[in-house]
Amino acid sequence: MNILIWGGVILITIIIQSTLIPLISVRGIYPDVLLIIVVSYALLSGKESGVGMGFFAGLLQDLASGGIFGIGTLSKLSTGYIFGLAERKVFKEHVLLPILATLVATIFNGVAGLLFLVIFDYKVDLIAALTQNIMPLVCYNLIVAVPIHHVVYRLIQFTAE
Repeated sequence: MNILIWGGVILITIIIQSTLIPLISVRGIYPDVLLIIVVSYALLSGKESGVGMGFFAGLLQDLASGGIFGIGTLSKLSTGYIFGLAERKVFKEHVLLPILATLVATIFNGVAGLLFLVIFDYKVDLIAALTQNIMPLVCYNLIVAVPIHHVVYRLIQFTAE
């Protein structure tokens, strides 16, 4: 039952992120809601769950985006694992948790994606990607991090019962 609920959440999120959220983009940058869900879920549920959520979310994002297949999967999977490691070390109800986690996760996910592109021998302007894509994305993700983390926290509590 738990897998069906979270699978539904990810499917609904990818549909919204692919259709509605680009309408509020600024210079082509819009929040990565899937990343915030993966990070919140990993922080609240652990590394095994974070890897699963990151893999599924990244795979669906790769399928929906039409970009280079596998980059989103690998970067979200690794982000879910890294933040899942901190599950027992964080105070889950603290208001700064989603803000700091989203800040670090957005930078980590962006840099991981760039590194995977470099590993796969794509030409990447790292400075331009950091200043024109990742940093504005950090700001946008921070705006929506707290409400999304709160929803994920409540949904985890609901599915645990």
